[in-house]
Amino acid sequence: MILVGLPSSPLTLPAFRLVPKRRSLAGSMIGGISKIQEMLDYCGEHGITSDSEVIPIQKINEPYERIKT
Repeated sequence: MILVGLPSSPLTLPAFRLVPKRRSLAGSMIGGISKIQEMLDYCGEHGITSDSEVIPIQKINEPYERIKT
């Protein structure tokens, strides 16, 4: 089960129903589509951009070293 954003009230989950069936719960605080759109609009209004780089896995240490400094 995956939660995107947070529910309006605390959840009560029965652990003994999840664990024996090897199920897990994961979550993300990015919010729903409207929150993502709000963030993209904000970035557009303020000139905030991102960069991405596609590299082969064999070179993973090179960009990692660049971001450490």
